[in-house]
Amino acid sequence: MSKAIQGIGSMATRGLMLELTAAYTRSSGVAVAFESVGGVEAARRVSSGELFDLMVLASDAIDKLAAAGKVDASRKVDVVRSGVAVAVHASAARPDISSEDAVRRAVLEAESIAYSTGPSGVALMTLFERWGIAGTIGQRLVQAPVGVSVGSLVARGEAALGFQQLSELMGVEGIALLGPLPAEIQITTTFSAAPGVGASQRDAVIDLLACLTSKESEAAKRQFGMEPAGS
Repeated sequence: MSKAIQGIGSMATRGLMLELTAAYTRSSGVAVAFESVGGVEAARRVSSGELFDLMVLASDAIDKLAAAGKVDASRKVDVVRSGVAVAVHASAARPDISSEDAVRRAVLEAESIAYSTGPSGVALMTLFERWGIAGTIGQRLVQAPVGVSVGSLVARGEAALGFQQLSELMGVEGIALLGPLPAEIQITTTFSAAPGVGASQRDAVIDLLACLTSKESEAAKRQFGMEPAGS
């Protein structure tokens, strides 16, 4: 049997990658060992010299790794677009998030606000600055540690309001998912995939990349709260 493809990616695509790599293995007979960690941690590990055949990370993180000579930019493909959603504890009142003004009010009224270390968290902080409330809510902000989901903080009562990729909030016990951010302030991250430079399973990785971007993969992407990058 062929050696397993070794891959790493962010937690936002964990469920999707488990689904799609399992389908690839069934059709090709090539095993895939795919590890999902915080996106910042994944990029750090690759930058520090850990070798992987495949990386699935935010598009700009892939670009930085390519510039550092860690991934093959010529084979980069965009896989999904992922938006941010909002959650509260399952027993909490459910604030209105149907408009930009409503979300701003919910943030100002929340006792604590959790956000992620990934690109969506950075964009959320930029939004709070644009609203002019960053200083007001600064002491109430809770950044989830690398590898810890915002949903788990909300479920444990460590944050009253949580913002994270919809794919990471779906299915978390103990929270109520209020829905995605309204379109006018939605934060969308494109997740891309690329082979590692010197990938030992290069041909198999290229085949896997084709599967990750195929029409057949689109239903799974929507099932996990994301949209195909090409749609």
